[in-house]
Amino acid sequence: MSESVAIQNETFVNLVNDLKLTDYTPSANAQALLAVDARYIKDLKINVGNVLNNAQYLNRKESLLLALSVAVNEKFDVLKEAFTTLATEAGATAAEIAEVIAATSLMNTNNVFYRFRHFMQKDFYTNQPAGIKMSIMMNPVLGKEFFELLSLVVSSINGCEMCVTSHEQSVLQHNSSESRVFEAVKLGAVIKGLITVLS
Repeated sequence: MSESVAIQNETFVNLVNDLKLTDYTPSANAQALLAVDARYIKDLKINVGNVLNNAQYLNRKESLLLALSVAVNEKFDVLKEAFTTLATEAGATAAEIAEVIAATSLMNTNNVFYRFRHFMQKDFYTNQPAGIKMSIMMNPVLGKEFFELLSLVVSSINGCEMCVTSHEQSVLQHNSSESRVFEAVKLGAVIKGLITVLS
């Protein structure tokens, strides 16, 4: 094993340890990168560390709850468990963890439905009542601004233009900032990239 490959293997181990993935066995994707001098492992560790630990406009708990929503959205249980543990250590309650899961589920529902409406652009579909119960959006445990921010991140990952536009506007209407939106969406993108390697 070359020195550079050994260093990147150590970097990967540190990344896995930072995320508390105690029982993680490297996936085929991870092994492909670890077998060669793939400098991307270092980039990935830096990117993940930056979005989880060095955010300017998100606190640690918020960062971890957003990361959890991505893991739930991508159905990656290993990382879902890790982010649940880390978020709990950062002060997240069981009710907040449950709301992240519920909000992610609701966004999956809405993203499919409203993406269909947007694609079709037919008056019949647009004018029909959606009939989708969304009571959790009215008085969320996490607060309206963060609920909308989480909804925006999940909608961005799922590629629903209508939902992204709507939730970005709603976040800003709740006294948030474009800087906070930018940081949250970047976090979602980085965690999505992490899952691509780990899964």
